Amino acid sequence: MRKRHLVVALGLLGMLCVPAHAEARDISRETLPPNDGWAAAAGGTTGGAAADDAHVYTVTDRAGLVRALDGGSDTPKIIKIAGTIDANTDDDGNRLDCADYTTDGYSLRKYLAAYDPRTWGAAKPSGPQEEARQASAARQAERVVLPVGSNTTIVGLGSKAVLKGGSLQVSNADNVIIRNLELRDAYDCFPVWQPNTGGLGDWKTAYDTLWLRGATHVWVDHITASDKGHPDEKEPTYFARNYLRHDGLLDITNGSDLVTVSWSRFADHDKAMLIGNGDTATGDRGKLRVTLHHNEFESVVQRAPRVRFGQVHLYNNRYVVPDDAHDYRYSVGVSTESAIHAENNAFHTPGHIEAADLVKSWNGTALHQSGTLFNGYPVDLLAIHNAYNSGSERDLTADVGWTPTLHTKIDSAEAADREVARGAGAGRTP
Repeated sequence: MRKRHLVVALGLLGMLCVPAHAEARDISRETLPPNDGWAAAAGGTTGGAAADDAHVYTVTDRAGLVRALDGGSDTPKIIKIAGTIDANTDDDGNRLDCADYTTDGYSLRKYLAAYDPRTWGAAKPSGPQEEARQASAARQAERVVLPVGSNTTIVGLGSKAVLKGGSLQVSNADNVIIRNLELRDAYDCFPVWQPNTGGLGDWKTAYDTLWLRGATHVWVDHITASDKGHPDEKEPTYFARNYLRHDGLLDITNGSDLVTVSWSRFADHDKAMLIGNGDTATGDRGKLRVTLHHNEFESVVQRAPRVRFGQVHLYNNRYVVPDDAHDYRYSVGVSTESAIHAENNAFHTPGHIEAADLVKSWNGTALHQSGTLFNGYPVDLLAIHNAYNSGSERDLTADVGWTPTLHTKIDSAEAADREVARGAGAGRTP
């Protein structure tokens, strides 16, 4: 009997002695480590780490998230998201769909009839149906656009924290951290027809899952962003163009600066990441300094990323193009005055995609690359681009005018490929 009591006592003692690190780690007050990319420059990025207890929130629905965001205020705050939050809900939590936002007589059928290029021509849409579309779009934007202010940390709790249908927008804000969160399906109910885009015209959508606009000192880490639920490839074709419902997964524009994106996963999307929004936005010179490391781009058609003006350090990332990809265009886009320093990235593609397809240039000329693996074999993306480009693209030079100094350990492409496959994305925070 004494022996049994001794065993029980030892067992209880063992339970009391479980090391603290075995418990779930609270990442909400963690700050960006020193030297971890461009966001570590000029004082680093701390997000809401200084928040007092009154400004630490755990939210489970849209209403709670909106209250915590406080209209994008600069008050230091920590917001913990638990479970799935659907941005397309009313104040009582009832689900809203596109019909609930429709107003002023808008209908897609009438819109298509009004602006058919064969009768309307190439002019920008105007008149009652375009006005009704704008009014309907404004009603949806009121629900799904979620402003994030300075000195804010947003983290997902556990492995299943999701923001669905929302567009987190960090606009003219500084010092923001977003981690361990799945951002899914920023679905636009009311795309606009732009007849003069791309020669044939195109559909333009309004919402990125995460949009940094004039934002500085931002750390995005262990997020998963995708169109999960409503893939654009299943949308119909109108005016001979795919009726797009999604914009970017993560766009970094309008003079944003000092950004680090790490250990994140971008998947099942067309235009994944735009850095710099226009060839004429010369005010972006000296800004758009971004580090992308240990990220996975899977089933992404293009823009992984496409860069204008910025000094972008692209290292230890993993690219996966699926075997059934029929619309893949490129991964790295070299655009006006961009300066991309790419190191030790790994690409996996089916046989019909060539290494020459991985890089595309528009007006840009600077790409440093080293240590690249293409389906397990080393390649020189610069040399291949210059040898095989279509003639409509300019030759690239390896002189990008700068050398990265702020970075974590840079592994071989082979080692990073394995680590990213295991560790990138929401729910996998180390």
